[in-house]
Amino acid sequence: MQQTVDASGLRQRDLFRFWLPLASTWLMMAFEGPFLAALIARLGEPVYNLAAHGVAFAVAVIIEAPVIMMLGASTALVDGRVSFVRLRRFTNALNLITTAVLALLVFTPAFGRVFEDLIGLDARVAELVHGALLILLPWPAAIGYRRFHQGLLIRAGAPRKVAYGTTVRLTTMSATAFSLFFWSDLHGAWIGAAALSAGVLAEAVAARIMAHSEVRRLSGADPSEGTRVTYGDIWKFYVPLAWTSVVALAAHPIVTFFMGHAPRSLESLAVLPVITSLVFVFRSFGLAYQEVAIAMLDRRKENRGPVLRFAALLGGSASLGLALIVATPMAGVWFQTVSGLTEELYRFALVPSWILIPIPALSVLLSLQRALLMHARATRPITGATLAEIGGIALILALLILRHELVGAIAAAIALVGGRLAANLILVGTLRLPRR
Repeated sequence: MQQTVDASGLRQRDLFRFWLPLASTWLMMAFEGPFLAALIARLGEPVYNLAAHGVAFAVAVIIEAPVIMMLGASTALVDGRVSFVRLRRFTNALNLITTAVLALLVFTPAFGRVFEDLIGLDARVAELVHGALLILLPWPAAIGYRRFHQGLLIRAGAPRKVAYGTTVRLTTMSATAFSLFFWSDLHGAWIGAAALSAGVLAEAVAARIMAHSEVRRLSGADPSEGTRVTYGDIWKFYVPLAWTSVVALAAHPIVTFFMGHAPRSLESLAVLPVITSLVFVFRSFGLAYQEVAIAMLDRRKENRGPVLRFAALLGGSASLGLALIVATPMAGVWFQTVSGLTEELYRFALVPSWILIPIPALSVLLSLQRALLMHARATRPITGATLAEIGGIALILALLILRHELVGAIAAAIALVGGRLAANLILVGTLRLPRR
């Protein structure tokens, strides 16, 4: 790692050391998907269960969308007792709402209308999705709770503890998955859901335990210290971020909807979770960088230059790493040996994987752009950029599938790259934001 030092005194090595624990956290989570897909592929009805696992996970993720930005909000806003107490209450309210939404979907006729009538899922896949979502019921609240406390740890300069919590999550998830794989008769999609729920609950508990000293310090702090943030301030800051997550994560059900109407839809639904899991491994480098950039920009405005340079190095390295997998025999190792795809599905997955190579670099750029806006307390443009991304994805999918009848997985890959590029272009002006 280059040891460049500028007027701020912040070295690239300093950024690397702060970023690495958070990157390892995302990287560990990135291997959840491939690990569970590999187990599911080795159980009965692998195509149906892989498709159901991908759909259930996509739905769970979009329902948790309103709380997913709580990590950035906690990192950016909590600087004293008042902001801590009010943001915690705000988080608890969001956790309750998102859990209620998932419960309504699972326990009412809305499930059949959405998944069978609207999306048009195969009846067997829909049955497996229903059971998986029932098992994933604790997911949204556990995510919101742990991300709030992880933000406290990052702001306190303890990113390693976030990585420790993720280790707890993966250990619990793996133990649950292996136990059910060997000693239960559950369907593969349900095993995947049970493992995910157990892991995230364990991580939420671990995050709260590790943040105990920071929670105690903030709870006992003088109310006059720090920003006297109001609920109106939190609302103004967070609502654009929440909408951003909701809109961004809508990409999953949008893609799922078009997959159901595309040529070779079943194969596309089966391989897409495996492909996106591989891409997510390299996207995780950029996802970890948003909170790093916020924390460093909040410390000193002179840190901006090193933060921008590190993002450039990180983005190039991430996409290069993905290209080295896709373009070498490692592709066969990943898709067949690790993920358990058949030779036919492996060949089917290669072209979409090639198309998605730019995504990691574009993700690093997007994290940097969002961090600059959050540091400037200007979160509204983030929502606009996300709307452009989702609109681009939907438009490209409609053109390629409904008009030109392109194979679903290839159309999805083109749409995901095009949509992300649109978001980056919308936010390109953030790189010239005045320093706060």
